[in-house]
Amino acid sequence: MLPQWLPASQPPPLESDDVHVWRFALDIGEALLERLRESLTEDERRRAARFHFEKDRRHFIAGRGSLRFLIGAYRGCPPEEVRFSYGNRGKPRLVDEDNTDRLRFNLTHSHGLALLAVTSVREIGVDIERLRDMENDGEPLAERFFSPLEASALRSLPPEQRREAFFRCWTRKEAYIKAKGEGLSLPLEQFDVSLHPREPAALLATRFDPPDAQRWSMRHLAPAEGFVGALAVEGHAWRLWCGEWNALTFE
Repeated sequence: MLPQWLPASQPPPLESDDVHVWRFALDIGEALLERLRESLTEDERRRAARFHFEKDRRHFIAGRGSLRFLIGAYRGCPPEEVRFSYGNRGKPRLVDEDNTDRLRFNLTHSHGLALLAVTSVREIGVDIERLRDMENDGEPLAERFFSPLEASALRSLPPEQRREAFFRCWTRKEAYIKAKGEGLSLPLEQFDVSLHPREPAALLATRFDPPDAQRWSMRHLAPAEGFVGALAVEGHAWRLWCGEWNALTFE
């Protein structure tokens, strides 16, 4: 059963077996955008200014500012006090001077809709994609980036099911490499995920490190009409909570 997106102004308690996923819009009004921009560091504002298109600039500010507000709510501090560091592949983490904060998170967005996944101790990755026409390039992309097993599974489906199956596969693969923190240095064809509409989301095999497939679990997400999402979480037997966040609730 797909999770329900519950409106919430503050995070619920986050236990070690909890996984929270927040959904929020990136297309917001000027006043709220300015409030989120004020929470950014000077480096983040410079990053925003480097975007060529105004829409991309606004989406970056909305996404990064919302991330700061939500992570600050989990930590009990103002958004301006949240400090990030970055791994070798660019995955952000919290700066933890006391080495006591193990909060993990991952942010993704597509066409104005963002998801933020948060856990207390588990590594996590999340991805979202808007469903779009893949009639001409879906199968060539699958042959190029998917594993042979995944490409074969996609070809076996009726044509009307292939578009959504393609994006189910793509988001699950992206969520896994984000959780690993490897970026595109991890070859996409070296691991298999499920994509059939009657199969649950799963990491099936990791040929570069066979035991790693048992370390992770996956969940299919339906963020909104016309979107597909996926969640990759370290370990098993965790509880999922999904929230709908509106930055106005923090004003």
